[in-house]
Amino acid sequence: MITILRGLGFALAGVLAAGLCAASAQAADPTLAALVASSDRSPANSARDAFRHPEATLSFFGVKPDSVVVEILPGSSGYWTEILAPYLKERGRYIAAVGDPQSTSEEAQKDIAAFNAKFVAAPERYGGVQVTSFNGDAYPIAAPGSADFVLTFRNIHNWMAAGDAPAAFAAFFKSLKPGGVLGVEEHRARSDQPQDPLAKSGYVREDFAVALAEAAGFKFVGASEINANPKDTKDYSVGVWALPPTYRLKDIDHEKYAAIGESDRFTLKFVKPAP
Repeated sequence: MITILRGLGFALAGVLAAGLCAASAQAADPTLAALVASSDRSPANSARDAFRHPEATLSFFGVKPDSVVVEILPGSSGYWTEILAPYLKERGRYIAAVGDPQSTSEEAQKDIAAFNAKFVAAPERYGGVQVTSFNGDAYPIAAPGSADFVLTFRNIHNWMAAGDAPAAFAAFFKSLKPGGVLGVEEHRARSDQPQDPLAKSGYVREDFAVALAEAAGFKFVGASEINANPKDTKDYSVGVWALPPTYRLKDIDHEKYAAIGESDRFTLKFVKPAP
């Protein structure tokens, strides 16, 4: 996969800069703002808003109340589900592509069960949440060509570690309509160091992510610094998991990592071109 990047380095800096200037978020939706501020959300999820910027991020991607949105691996806490599902409840559709139901991982099965118990079992709040399965391109995450948006947050490093990142992007491409948007957020690696193909630190180079998406057929639209954090030095012995909310080193330098905050992240927007 590293070979995808050959010849890309110098040109991409200009492309990203141009995309950043050209890309502008849609006007903020009062309904979306109200959902972000809602007391119905988990306090633990709301506490992360200062680092995750949900309203600005979804506005940058262009999600609207009548959109069909697929979120990849929302997790048991459903940070984005708490916002997206009620936002799309009346006029759109929220599809949660959860983990593989055939997985032997006890953690994966617990995540799926917890997500179903919290969201699928509460249609009065979240509407008819549709659940599909995700494992690379082993399952259709939505009917082919049916989704307006596919959104993935801080997942690419896991797919790189498993060796199935290209398959994941292929699944996204299949599910989107022509003109549909892929929104990507990930821990941003330093650009002056080579990309570890297994992303063991949890950090992914921005140009590497762009190359993965373009190899799957996507067209790069633009980047946003909404989720940037210049305090993140990206040089921790346990990788990005030294930072909150994980604090893998527990009490060691806890105050230092709390002061840094959550990771520096790139936020990228791609489109599936018309045939």
